[in-house]
Amino acid sequence: MKHLIGIDIGTQGVKVALYTEAGHCLAEAFEPSRPHRPAPGTVEEDPEYQLASASRMVRECVARCGAATLDVAGLAVAGQMAGLIGINAGGLAVTPYDSWLDTRCAPQIQRLQREAGDTILAATGNAPSFNHGPKILWWKEERPETYAQITKFVQPGGYTAMRWCGLRGEEAFIDTSYLHFSGFANTSEDTWNQSLCQKFGIDSSKLPRIVKPSSQVGTLTADMAALCGLAAGIPVISGCGDTAASFLGCGAVRPGICVDVAGTASVFAATTDTFTPDIHGGTLGCGASATPGLWHPYAYINGGGMNLEWFRSELARVDFDILNDEASQVKPDDTLPFFVPHAGGRVSPAWPALRGAWAGLTWDHTRGAMYRAMLESVALEYSLYQAALKRLLPQVPFEELRVTGGGEKSAFWNQLKADVLQMPVVQIAHGGGAAMGAAMLAGTGTGLLPDPLVTSSQWVRPGRRFEPDPCGAEYYHARSARYSDLLKSLHNWTLTASPT
Repeated sequence: MKHLIGIDIGTQGVKVALYTEAGHCLAEAFEPSRPHRPAPGTVEEDPEYQLASASRMVRECVARCGAATLDVAGLAVAGQMAGLIGINAGGLAVTPYDSWLDTRCAPQIQRLQREAGDTILAATGNAPSFNHGPKILWWKEERPETYAQITKFVQPGGYTAMRWCGLRGEEAFIDTSYLHFSGFANTSEDTWNQSLCQKFGIDSSKLPRIVKPSSQVGTLTADMAALCGLAAGIPVISGCGDTAASFLGCGAVRPGICVDVAGTASVFAATTDTFTPDIHGGTLGCGASATPGLWHPYAYINGGGMNLEWFRSELARVDFDILNDEASQVKPDDTLPFFVPHAGGRVSPAWPALRGAWAGLTWDHTRGAMYRAMLESVALEYSLYQAALKRLLPQVPFEELRVTGGGEKSAFWNQLKADVLQMPVVQIAHGGGAAMGAAMLAGTGTGLLPDPLVTSSQWVRPGRRFEPDPCGAEYYHARSARYSDLLKSLHNWTLTASPT
C-alpha cells in the first residue's frame, strides 16, 4: 500500500494529512499560524516559519503511522492564494508573506481599477482586489530597495515546495489555480499578459513559470527529507491554491456543484466548463479548477470566518456551541439587526474602503440575536453572489451547495444558508478539506491515482443534507434586498467620507 501526503498552509495554520491510495486518512496534524500585525492594515507571516511548520506536521503524521512501514508516493502543497512572498535568486524569501488579509495595497487597487480594471478582469477573470497585482505594485512603489532584490513572486505553497526541493529563484513556479489573482495573466491561456505588465511597469521576469496543479516540481532533498521524517527523493507535486483544493476535496468536479468554504474566508463558488469573467457585473472572479477543463466562478468575504472568532473572543467570551445555540433560539422577523461582514474591506466586488457594521440594533437585541445576524450576513452575501451567478450563467443548473471548512459543523448555520439561498446544503462525510484535495493531487501527479474526476468519486462521500424551507423564501428575499441596499449606502458613505 502506497501513501500520499497533502499539506494545507492556511490562514489559521498548517494542516497535514496522510492518506492511503484508497482515500483513507491515517493521520492528521495541525499547527497554528503566527500572523504579525505591526501596524493597522498590515498582516504578515514568516515564510520560514510556514516552511518549518509544514515540515514538523509532516513529520508528526509520519511518526504517528510508523515511518518504517510507510511507502510515500508523493506530497502536494495547497496554500493561501491571494498573498505573496518575494524571493531572491537563491530561492530564499526577502519579504515576509504579504497576507491576503493585508490591506496596505488599497491605493494600488484603486489605481488598477481606474486605469485598466475591465482589461484586468477580462484577462485574468478577477477584478483588482487584495491580491497579487496590487501587492506587487505596492512593493515596487513603497519598498523599491526590497523590490530590486526580488527575483520572483510566489505563494506560501509554492515557497514551501521550492524549499523542500532545493529550487533556486529561476525555478520558481505558480500553478494555474492562482492565476486569476495575479493581475497580470491571461488566465484562459496559462500565460503572462505582457501588455499589462508594461502598462504598470512590472518586470515580467519577476513572475514565476506557470505549471499545472498535478505537475511534479522536484523531489525532497536529503536535508528537507530529514526534517519531514521521510526518505529523500520523494516526488513533490505543485498542488494548488487552498480554495481550489477544498473544491476538489468536496467533489466539485462537474458543472452544477456549488461549494461553500466556511473558513477564514467565506467562499461561494460554482463549477462550470467555461471561463466566463463577470465583465459587466464585476462581482465574481473566475479561476481554474484543479480538475482539467473546469472553472470555478466564485466570490468571497475577506475574513468572513474571522468575524465569528473576533466576536467570540473579544465580546461574547463563550464557546461557539453556546453562541450557535443562542442564535438558533432567535426567531426570524423584521426587527432583527443586520451585520456587515466586511471588516477587512469588501472583495466581491472590490470596495476596499468598506468596513464592518451592525445596523438596526436596539436594546432588545441579545447576544444571540447579534451572533445570528453575523451568521445570516454570510448567507445574505452569498445570496448576492448567487444572483450574480444566475445572471452570468443562466444555462448552468445549480444543484446543491457542498460545505467544507470549520463552519460546516454548525447545523444551524447550514440550515440558515439553505433557507436564504433556497438551495440544498450538503456536508461532506469525513471530509478533509484542502489537505485532502492536495493529497488527491499528489496521487494524480505521481500517476498513482487516475484523474481528479475519477479519484473524487472514489474518495469523496456526501454526508448530511439540509433542505431549504420554502416558507422562508419570501422573507429572506426581502432581507437580501435590504442587505444589498445597506451595503450600497455604506459604500457611498465611505466614498464621500473625508480622509483622516
